[in-house]
This record gives sequence, structure tokens and C-alpha cells, in this order.
Amino acid sequence: MEILNKKLTGKKERPVKVVQFGEGNFLRGFVDYMIDIANEKGCFDGDIVLVKPIEYGYLDLFHNQDCQYTVSLRGIADGEAKVLNRQVTSVSDVVDAYGEYDKYRKLSEIDTLRFVVSNTTEAGIVFDDMDRFESNPPMTFPGKLTKFLFHRYEAFCGARDKGLVMLPVELIDDNGITLKKCVMQFLELWNLGDDFRSWVEEACIFTSTLVDRIITGYPKDNEQEEWEKLGYEDHIMVTGEPFALWVIESEKDISKEFALPEAGLPVIFTDNQKPYKQRKVRILNGAHTSFVLASYLAGNDTVKESMEDEDICNFMTRTIFDEVIPTLTLPKAELEEFAQAVITRFNNPYVKHALLSISLNSVSKWRARCLPSLLAYVEKTGELPVHLTFSLASLMAFYSGSEIRGKALIGERDGMEGGHAREYEILDDTNVLEFFRDHCRKDIREFVAAFLGSESFFGQDLNKVEGLTDAVVSYLEDIRKNGMRNALCRIS
Repeated sequence: MEILNKKLTGKKERPVKVVQFGEGNFLRGFVDYMIDIANEKGCFDGDIVLVKPIEYGYLDLFHNQDCQYTVSLRGIADGEAKVLNRQVTSVSDVVDAYGEYDKYRKLSEIDTLRFVVSNTTEAGIVFDDMDRFESNPPMTFPGKLTKFLFHRYEAFCGARDKGLVMLPVELIDDNGITLKKCVMQFLELWNLGDDFRSWVEEACIFTSTLVDRIITGYPKDNEQEEWEKLGYEDHIMVTGEPFALWVIESEKDISKEFALPEAGLPVIFTDNQKPYKQRKVRILNGAHTSFVLASYLAGNDTVKESMEDEDICNFMTRTIFDEVIPTLTLPKAELEEFAQAVITRFNNPYVKHALLSISLNSVSKWRARCLPSLLAYVEKTGELPVHLTFSLASLMAFYSGSEIRGKALIGERDGMEGGHAREYEILDDTNVLEFFRDHCRKDIREFVAAFLGSESFFGQDLNKVEGLTDAVVSYLEDIRKNGMRNALCRIS
């Protein structure tokens, strides 16, 4: 069977407009996939060169396939379960920043280059004063980018029309603002001069972005089967879900030159991405956090099973539509459309998302994802949101365990496996696990008061929220006495 290559895809060579730091699955299944569609629709006409920004790893698989690969999206599309395959031809080359430094450096001299995309993990955008300009390349990503920009500045004699647009997708708040701050720190540390500083400030654009798509990666468990379906070997194919969203916040308007929406792609340009992040965190992430622990204790193991469970699905739906959406600022119709998309994603038959994997660090997740909705609901209505309050009691029930074994607190799910309790591991920070080990067997009111009163967990004393302590005590008593499902059904 032939390996995918440019001859098979019929790749059209285009001017290089994008240098991308990172060759991983997410960027190739999200950014490069979108640019490929924009090329096809005549809205971009540009190629991408991938840069491997770390020392370890090999690029042989990319070279063997002329950087051509398949993106296979699996999920619900137009109301049906579908597999949508696309040969992506937007990547023209891949370069090792360490092993091919001269070739990497010369990328900065490409006349048509306009965009820099990056995904160097959440820990990638950092300033380290031990990094050196003389290193080829510098150690950190912001250091690499600063030197890359300086080379371009020198190559084009500071021409203002040769500035670059930075599109970081690292999962940190205000990623573009943070990246620019690091670049300016390196500029200062390395004494690169006021003229270069002005060029960076005036000719370059640092956007902050929000991205959303589940990428499940390479199908290593059934690669031969996938190749048979495709009719060729593809060792770097990427699988993921159909849903995607890219929100780009920029002080300057780049929508005309990065015209992905004109190709029908889900890209939003804005001067404030925070409402979109709030929507994602409160609805998508908040929904996960609010129902997964209750669902697990009710007998389910995956998100898909939870969505097929009428009790759990109803709980999640009422949480989102009755308690979360009323607290958000975007238009209601837009929020409800996003919520429906979330429910569709949760029902994806191709993704088996284990509830226990989602349960990791649930205390800090509940604080970030659910607490703001609960407090905003109380402030707006003067009442407690029933389902979010119940989810807090569910968290306490899930975290109830008196033994720490290794790095996990051991919980028990009742009534499973022929009537025998099933042990499960609760994974969180040590101080969280020790708190529950030491408190969960105490009187329920004392347990609840101690948990809600922990400012290290919530940043405030939640016992001061009128009625919350009594409500959580009542729900937790019901869960322990009558079981999760019976307690859950009583509030639906």
C-alpha cells in the first residue's frame, strides 16, 4: 500500500505565509486543517512550515509523507454519526530548530511570511533570564521568537510592512499578552535596541486566542484498518471531533488578511475574548464538572453512558439552561446554540470519555467552573441554584474515603458488580485528599461546614452564602441514606 505523499494529494504549492512552532496533533487537526479549507475556498492562499521547537523527537514521518496527512473527524454532524476525512495539504515543510538551525533561521527572511502560530504547551510561554541570544536557538519559545523577529527585522531593514502576527493557542489566560510581555523582557535582557522595540510594538501584532476542539490523535490501536479504509498508509493522520471554535482577540483588525470565516470556518474575531471563554468554562467545562461525579456514583462510567441515562442527562440539561445560561452576558440565543452543541459533543459515539479521568482535581475545577455560576445565580435571583448546589454535595460524596493508598484517596461506589462495592481512586492535591480523609466520617454538618469554610479551596467562606450549608447537608444526607440515583431523582 502506498504511503500518502504530494503526488497522491495533488498538492498545490503556495507562498509560505505561516511558520508554526509545534507539529503536534492539535495544531494539525485544528489550525492547519482550517487553513487547508481556506486555501481550497480561495480565502487564504498560503502554506505553512512547521517548526519542531524542542531538541528531542524526529521528523522522519513527516518527510516520508511530504508533510501530507489525513484529518479524520468523527462525531455527530447534521444530526447523524459521521466520519469526515480530509487530506490536508497546507503544510509544505517541517524544520528542526535545533538540528537545522540555519534553515530555521532563514524562515524569518521569507518575504511572504505573515503569521506565527504556536502551541508549546501551557509551560511554553515563560521568561527565563538564563536564556541566551547567542544560543542557536535560544532555549525558551519566547526567546526563540524574539531572536526570530530580530532576524526578520534586520533582514528587511526594519520595514514596517514586514511585521508578523502572532497567533498562540497555548491554554493559558491572555496567551498573546503573556507572550508579548516575555518577548519585551528578552528584548530588554539582550539589549536589542529601541528601534527594534518600536518595530515589535508598531509592526507586529500579538493576538490572544481561545481554541476548542477535542483531538483524539493517531489511531494506533487500529491503524491497519484505517489505512484499508483510506486506501493508503498514513503514519501521521489525526482524529478528532467535528466541533471547532477559534476566538481571536486582537487590538488591530486582521480579519481581512486571515479571512477564515469567509471559508465558512468557526473563527470569531473580537476585541474581547473573555465572554467566549466564560461561556466555554461555565457551560462546557462546568457541565462536565457538575454532573460527572454524580453520574459515576449513579453507576455510569463514561460521558456517553451519562447522556444515555435519562436522570443524568436531565440533571445536566437543567443545570446548563436553568442555572448557568441566565448568569452569562452573551445573547441568550447564542448561549443556547453553544449549549446544544455541547450536548451533541457529549453524545459523540466515537469518543469514550471516562468519568474517572474527568474527576481529576475536581475541587479546584468546581471552584473555577461551577462556583462563579452558583454565586452569580444567587446574586441575580436571591435563591440557591438547586442543581449546582446538589453537584457540590455530590462532590463531597464522591470524595468520601478514609484511606490514602499511594497518591490516591480510595472511595467506594455502592451496589455495583453483583451488589459488592467497587473501589475507585480519587486523585487530587495531597492537602485536598488529606482533608477528606480526616473529615468525611465526621458528623455531616461538621463535615460540610469545614469544607465550605475552607478558603484554601474556595477563596472565601461559602458558609456565608445564605442557605447553602443547610442545603448541602440535606443533599449529602439524602445521598448517603438513599443512594445517589434516588437523591438525584428527587431534585429533577
